[in-house]
Amino acid sequence: MILGLDTGSRTLTEAEHLLHDLVKGLGLPAGTVACTHFVRTAEGPPHVACSVTVPDAPDPAALPGGAGTALGGHRSGPAALPEGAARAAAAHTAGTGGRLVLFPGRDELTGTLGVADVVARSGIDRVVVLAQTEDPAPGTPLVTNDHVRPQWRDGEVVLFAMPAAGGRLMPAEVPDPTPCCADHG
Repeated sequence: MILGLDTGSRTLTEAEHLLHDLVKGLGLPAGTVACTHFVRTAEGPPHVACSVTVPDAPDPAALPGGAGTALGGHRSGPAALPEGAARAAAAHTAGTGGRLVLFPGRDELTGTLGVADVVARSGIDRVVVLAQTEDPAPGTPLVTNDHVRPQWRDGEVVLFAMPAAGGRLMPAEVPDPTPCCADHG
């Protein structure tokens, strides 16, 4: 069962904190799948909603106040937030969208690992290198930077990677990106 949750988060960092707090507050086990989703609703600006796998319907008192929620066919919350929650839950359920923040094996993906080890140790189904048509060789080293955020794509959990120095790869999403225009006027 997938719970969609939308508090109107403006940043990925804000949404990730929400997910960590939610998973802890609900007492969900390690390996729970929790995602962020960029959503656009009929009202308000684009923002980040969340989805999380839950064993059953959570107590509404355990959810953040003022949040929009979607669980199965039930929606609740203020303004357009339930719509954002429903979009996040639908994408997660279909495996067609969502950036996985928490997932099975996430804590095992530290340091440098071979591509085959990344897949074997986690819920990641495949590693894809940006702008390349071939999958990387199983032994290709991937420098995780202790920040791995795969995405749902066509029913698979896919980690997008990019080339790094020395024939290695690294996740395409870096932990602390430099904001655009930070180094020039």
